[in-house]
Amino acid sequence: MQVYRKVGEIREFTSKARGEGKTVGLVPTMGYFHEGHLNLMREAKKKCDVVVVSLFVNPLQFGPKEDLGVYPRDFDRDCAMAMSVGVDAVFAPGNDDMYPKGYNSFVEITGITDKLCGLSRPGHFRGVTTVVAKLFNIIRPNQAFFGQKDAQQALVIEKMVRDLNMDLEIVTLPIVREADGLAMSSRNVYLNEEQRQAAPVLYRSLCAFRDAVAKGERSVPKLRLGIEEMILSTPGAEIDYVEILSVPDLEPLDTINCKCIAALAVRFGKTRLIDNMVVEV
Repeated sequence: MQVYRKVGEIREFTSKARGEGKTVGLVPTMGYFHEGHLNLMREAKKKCDVVVVSLFVNPLQFGPKEDLGVYPRDFDRDCAMAMSVGVDAVFAPGNDDMYPKGYNSFVEITGITDKLCGLSRPGHFRGVTTVVAKLFNIIRPNQAFFGQKDAQQALVIEKMVRDLNMDLEIVTLPIVREADGLAMSSRNVYLNEEQRQAAPVLYRSLCAFRDAVAKGERSVPKLRLGIEEMILSTPGAEIDYVEILSVPDLEPLDTINCKCIAALAVRFGKTRLIDNMVVEV
């Protein structure tokens, strides 16, 4: 496995692969890998001849009061994990490589980004779409792999690719969970023992939502209230948002009459966790 730090180096690597007729898969990450990341890498290996993992903690997608400075990092561990599943190259640029002096260009998708995490984290998705568009331009993958845990992010990236006529396919894979249902996340390491025991209530509340829909409940206010009550019955849980929206447009619903997503963000102490579940009727 090769590690590249410079834009020119990784561009040369992927250009050579494409010149040999090979397909290139990209797994964009911010590092501190867990099984969810490895699942994306394995799927990329199945579908593509050459797999590149980008490892870059993108400052543009963090707000001024968010956890950029303490976001977990372990480069050597990440490289060892990527190598263990057969990744061909890691692209780990510095801030100055991605945003050199005088940088002043951004990619912004409107509408779909003004709710859920986009509402509670202003500017977040402009940072996401900017860095992902840059990675797509640098690496020029045939396919890029994302996880359903960041469901809004995946939908935003899919829309960017459609709207800007980008020549690649977005592959979104199901959420990978711990044995007790907690969605795997790099931020889970922030949870203390009590918070970690409480956090699976997110998944339980989503399962209760799914089961209620399966039994015929269609009222969005009732379904949302059921999720909220279950979460708030757990000590230490503080709701950022609970929403039930249409897929893929993320439009508000009063009654479930189409494919939809229940998405939530909840804080346990200083740690903000997200989760979601998609249902079809």
